[in-house]
Amino acid sequence: MISAPRSAFSLACVVALGVVPLDAREEAPNADALLKTARFVTTLQHQDLKGYIRKGETKFPVGLYLRGQDIQLSYTRPNKGQDIRFHMRLGENRYDLFELADGKTIRFPEEKLGEPIEKTDLSYEDLAMRFLYWPGGQVDGLEKVKGQDCWVVRLVNPTQTGRYAQVRVWVHKKSQALMQVVGYNKGGKPLKRFAVTDVMKVGDAYTLRRMRVDSVDPVQNRVVGMTYLEFDKPKARAPRPGGLR
Repeated sequence: MISAPRSAFSLACVVALGVVPLDAREEAPNADALLKTARFVTTLQHQDLKGYIRKGETKFPVGLYLRGQDIQLSYTRPNKGQDIRFHMRLGENRYDLFELADGKTIRFPEEKLGEPIEKTDLSYEDLAMRFLYWPGGQVDGLEKVKGQDCWVVRLVNPTQTGRYAQVRVWVHKKSQALMQVVGYNKGGKPLKRFAVTDVMKVGDAYTLRRMRVDSVDPVQNRVVGMTYLEFDKPKARAPRPGGLR
């Protein structure tokens, strides 16, 4: 857990983003528990998500599948029809990413985590939402996103891998759905902004339907690229013959 006082970077974020600090009137939820419900794959239990990655005129299929403690991800390379598959193994303070190729499971190259997928603004660590599994998060306060109260969670990268040194996550206070994410470099400058523009209800939980991903020039703080991640609503599963057993 992060027990050190907030850094100048963290305090600057609180001021710049208009976060309302917590006071004695309202107790903050546990950051790890809060993020657990915000991870759009875990809210689906045993459902599969299928959709598209879209940038400009480029559009290709993507899928997310939860299999116990494994999150499987795949996409189809545009104009080539080749399926690229990888998965993340979850555990206590563990979030290992692997690539599936030629019937073999290979640890995903760390230097490839931050690379863009097919020239889009989504990287491999973005698609896996790997940063949502970083341990030791801290709730900084409340902020309104599109008029809705959201908890603001700060996460520090526990490793030297990937592009982000720190990530801030906005989680809807009532539904605990993921609303917004910003990834920062070591200097506290934004590199990537993720904005959930539409959600859908699957069973009793809300999950991602459409998210806009903006690449940001950290020097000029301006958007230099935009990609959409879109999912279709899962079809209701047919009941098993013979009912429950």
